[in-house]
Amino acid sequence: MSFAHVNGIELHYEDHGQEGHGRQEAHGTGRPLVFLHGWGTSGRAWDAQLADLARDHRTVTVDWRGCGRSDHPVTGNDVAGNVADVLALVDLLALDRPVLVGSSIGASFALEAALAAPERVGGVVSVDGPGHWPSQGMAPELNALMAGLAADRAGTVADWVPNWYGPATSRALIDRTVRQLLDSGVFIDALFTEALSYDPRPALPRLAVPAVFVHGRLDTEIPVEVSEALAALAPHGEIQVIEDAAHMPHQERPAAFNAALRAALARMALVTA
Repeated sequence: MSFAHVNGIELHYEDHGQEGHGRQEAHGTGRPLVFLHGWGTSGRAWDAQLADLARDHRTVTVDWRGCGRSDHPVTGNDVAGNVADVLALVDLLALDRPVLVGSSIGASFALEAALAAPERVGGVVSVDGPGHWPSQGMAPELNALMAGLAADRAGTVADWVPNWYGPATSRALIDRTVRQLLDSGVFIDALFTEALSYDPRPALPRLAVPAVFVHGRLDTEIPVEVSEALAALAPHGEIQVIEDAAHMPHQERPAAFNAALRAALARMALVTA
């Protein structure tokens, strides 16, 4: 179990490539990968990706602030705070321009990190990222969600999380996700307030690194059209749709997602060659 002291807090992370890093470079498997989970979950959301990608890539997962085994601070629970944490971890681990793979709000962290420091980021994979949708298409639902979390956190989370997944998802996976959310800190709710005014579209035309937007076709939280719009704005953007998956394709259809991720990494290697 590893912890990094960054920006006044302790971040839990797992580095699955340290012992094999030299071998990976010799085999030319590309840039290291940093996985950023969605709201309230943890790095364990990427278990199925680590089982595959860690065989030939240096892979780092992190529980971002307020979640999992990391500190749950009162302050810094916004996009800027999380971006600063991610970039500090990249520097601390001496990662050479890693590809940031972000799920849901974690995709926003990845995009903003690449916009802020393109010289330190090699690419972005956005997985069902919210983009402009919370401010433009779901403000009433988001306000109701925040009110529900304040009044009955456990009940609201239990009602909400099943909507993240497609109909074939096991109840065990849904229950595991609910438990993770209830273990996270209440201060990360500030991200929802920020989301009501967040819109990355004006900045995306200056994104200097390749970006692939992966999206589950069945996502009822964030429609696939959001990722299509963002991919069209990014200079090196591309969209990949995972059929029969909703908001969490990396957990629902891991084999299909991992294949899409490997294809995205191969494309990025060509763009940056």
